[in-house]
Amino acid sequence: MRALLSTFSWQELRHHPWRNAAAVVAVMLGVALAFSVQLINASALDEFSSAVRSVNGQPDLELRASQGSFEESLFARVVADPRVALASPVLETHTVALVPSLSAPVAIRVIGVDALALPSIAPELVPKPADGAQRLALLAPGAIFLNAGARAALGDVASIELRTGSGMRRVEVSGSVAAGGKPLAVMDIGAAQDFFGRGGQLTRIDLRLAPGVDRAAFTRSLQQSAGWPAAVQIAEPGDAAQRVSNLSRAYRVNLTVLALVALFTGAFLVFSVLALSVAKRAQQFALLGVLGLTPKQRLRLVLVESLVLGVAGSLAGIGLGTALAAFALQVLGGDLGGGYFAGVAPALQWSTAAALSYGALGVLAAMVGGWHPARAAQALPEAQTLKGLGSAPAGSGRQWIAVVLVVGGALLAFAPAVYGVPIAAYLSVGLLLVGGITGLPGLIALIYDRLAPVMARRLLPLLAVERARRMRGTAAVAVSGVVASLSLAVALTVMVASFRDSVTRWLDVVLPADLYLRAANVGGSGSASDTGAFGPDLVKDIAHVEGVTRVSTVRARQVSLAATQPPVTLLARTFAGDATQALPLVGEAVKAPAGSVAIYVSEAVADLYGARPGTSFAPLARTFERDGKPPVDFFVAGVWRDYVRQFGSIVLDARDFERLTSDRSVNDVSLWLAPGTDVSRVQQGIRTLAAQRQLAGDALEFASVGELRATSLRIFDRSFAVTYWLQAVAIAIGLFGVAASFSAQVLARRKEFGLLAHLGFTRRQVLAVVAGEGAAWTVIGAFAGIALGLAVSVVLVKVVNPQSFHWTMDMLVPWNRLIALCAAVIAAGTVTAWLAGRAAAGSDAVLAVKEDW
Repeated sequence: MRALLSTFSWQELRHHPWRNAAAVVAVMLGVALAFSVQLINASALDEFSSAVRSVNGQPDLELRASQGSFEESLFARVVADPRVALASPVLETHTVALVPSLSAPVAIRVIGVDALALPSIAPELVPKPADGAQRLALLAPGAIFLNAGARAALGDVASIELRTGSGMRRVEVSGSVAAGGKPLAVMDIGAAQDFFGRGGQLTRIDLRLAPGVDRAAFTRSLQQSAGWPAAVQIAEPGDAAQRVSNLSRAYRVNLTVLALVALFTGAFLVFSVLALSVAKRAQQFALLGVLGLTPKQRLRLVLVESLVLGVAGSLAGIGLGTALAAFALQVLGGDLGGGYFAGVAPALQWSTAAALSYGALGVLAAMVGGWHPARAAQALPEAQTLKGLGSAPAGSGRQWIAVVLVVGGALLAFAPAVYGVPIAAYLSVGLLLVGGITGLPGLIALIYDRLAPVMARRLLPLLAVERARRMRGTAAVAVSGVVASLSLAVALTVMVASFRDSVTRWLDVVLPADLYLRAANVGGSGSASDTGAFGPDLVKDIAHVEGVTRVSTVRARQVSLAATQPPVTLLARTFAGDATQALPLVGEAVKAPAGSVAIYVSEAVADLYGARPGTSFAPLARTFERDGKPPVDFFVAGVWRDYVRQFGSIVLDARDFERLTSDRSVNDVSLWLAPGTDVSRVQQGIRTLAAQRQLAGDALEFASVGELRATSLRIFDRSFAVTYWLQAVAIAIGLFGVAASFSAQVLARRKEFGLLAHLGFTRRQVLAVVAGEGAAWTVIGAFAGIALGLAVSVVLVKVVNPQSFHWTMDMLVPWNRLIALCAAVIAAGTVTAWLAGRAAAGSDAVLAVKEDW
């Protein structure tokens, strides 16, 4: 019997390769997409961690400035501690380099080090003098050593120009360093302090503790010691990698969930394929049952077939996912599309555990898809099936289960995120979808029980409606794939439309000027720049350029509020009037009390650090603490919407920033122009002013408000283009499920159609009945898909996005697009049913009636 069953399954799989291949491809795509995201991210994180280790070395602890730098006197205090075996001072600066052979500047990281302390803490930063250079070239004031990334970006040059607070200054390339990663340069720490005008300042101290010293106890004693500066954080060596992991976690989780949508819809395709297979072999199953095959063995037989499909799809998906990951890493680097690993070019890191996990998910999806057809094969009435009377109609189920699932999904939507990941929200979406699909029989009865009397005098529509009423369990199973795919398509459409509309209106507020100016190539370091590109005198002169009526400036600086969280961006802006009119606030603003500094935090800062309007924000105050200066009271005056900086930004008035830091340089300049002004003449005038202050004219970037808006929306549309492909694939899989279900149904109803033909129905009328059934079923599917999709979109817009990316958006329902989408699904479902019924309405259906004579 076992050999007979194996042959029976093998023949079915072998004789219908295209139909079975469709199910395998569905599983393969889901596994491949999810597995490739996992491999890309793991490889990028590993490469980033390696780059951090090569640059930062392996100290036991790092003392880091929360923002800017701290006084060098702290180094003498730390190195005198008997628990410290070695201390290495570091001055780190982000700037840009210019060489004559390049048309654009290159962002570069410059590290000032003590060469005597490097070999035991950060050996890959030890400078290697070039051939012919002096042995003590590192100590020379104008000497610099480049890593491979810097040489690749700048070329084989003997000297470069670096931007400092006083303009561009030349340094000599005296050798190389072994550290990998992005462009990096090493200088003597004393030379770096003099070169960048930061005498007596450090940004980091790397510590190697004496043997036997407890790291945690040492950290606590430092923090509790008298006079310890609050603006200096004590960090673990792995905190840098942890920060980037936190930064990209929500993005990669959302990518993985989107990839697993293919598995979700693939389960329905497996179901459709096996349902069709069971329907075609119903009489064979019945015959085997008469010969001794038990119902449990029939169940096991179909589950084995679904297992074969799942294993084949998973193996192919693992292979395809590996190839996709290797291709993406080679062509695109480690950037997942969100900018988190820009510039990182890692090698593929294979993970057996991840391959087994995602392969198991693919097999599980196939087994879930094959469960219902297996149960149908198990419950097959053998005597009736052998007579060609078809299988028993599917039951409608218990509707209270659907209610419990939907209510449970709604309640889960209110649960908080777990470690920054909206796990409960994803479970909420799953329960809403499963609950809605489970309630389909009740929805069919609710609608068509009231519609049937209206159709009583129209024969063909009445037959279609009555079929849907009487076989509502079967109808629900048939359209479940359409409901799942359409609801996801509706949810994604609403979410993307809401997000795009919110971004468009946000751009209207944050881009009020006519022309924008910034230093070129500051995307990687500009927001983290230690020195602004434009001094106050240059800004003042720009304001007097002919055609310029008003200027506004922004000074951006990175501030670390927590050692394990990515830094937030501190934005010092000049406001012509009330700051609340220049920022897209969420809620009402609160007036700051006298003596306080008003700040406006983004939604991310409010979520991650608990900054609430009307309260003081101590984490920022600690970064400004200095010996001999009174503490600063930063008062949260409002929360604003920032769609650019996912992990937070804080806005304050430029005058308060200058008073606290004495830094008057800026990164960006906004210009309002007089009507009719020639923009090109304004740009040329500014370039001339910049050249007079040793700032190369080609190191400037200009953009009009129209260009910035168009670029922003183009990036947005490109980022979400994959969702449209996902919608199309999901709906195609759902319609394939309808086709497979109708094919299975008409095969089981051949005698019924033959009887209709004997009663006088023409072939066209029989096809009209089948098409009417398809329309009746897909109308219910479209109605349920719209309702479920809107419910899921609320969870995506109001819960998933705020919990994942810490920004909110206003809900926008594009009714025209949704109605067109539903109309297309209904039309496609009707045509699909008509095509599936053509074979059943032929002459063989008439001859099938003779089998009972």
